[in-house]
Amino acid sequence: MSKDIAVGQAAPELSIPDQHGKTVTLKSFKGKQVVLYFYPKDDTPGCTKESCDFRDVESQILRAGGTIVGVSLDGKESHQKFIKKFGLPFPLLSDEDAAISKAYGVYKEKSMYGRKYWGIERSTFIIDADGKVKAIFRKVKVDGHADEVLTALKA
Repeated sequence: MSKDIAVGQAAPELSIPDQHGKTVTLKSFKGKQVVLYFYPKDDTPGCTKESCDFRDVESQILRAGGTIVGVSLDGKESHQKFIKKFGLPFPLLSDEDAAISKAYGVYKEKSMYGRKYWGIERSTFIIDADGKVKAIFRKVKVDGHADEVLTALKA
């Protein structure tokens, strides 16, 4: 079901709505490196910290020729509230049917308090200006992640 994506291969195309319902595709970022981060849920502790860390290094990522895009299973209203609450300057995409999460192999069976459910495994992909996967971070630990992404982006 989930594909394994390797560094150097073409990134799976995406075509899903952002927080305003506008369709976003990878092609729309042609010529830029894209930091595509998948996170489990809007306004939860780890996801909030990760998103705010990306917000705080956004100017450096832009200077390095990159752009940031977040993806979760939340709908656009949830994304709008999350963006407003924390002043997030980048788009958050709504992967409500998990099609993109599955294409990137981050939609996994998880378990919390003994209950099994399907959700996003926190992961980040850097996609180069030609649409190829440049770096992959799986099972991300939030602390220090934004800096490690910035380093990989500049590499």
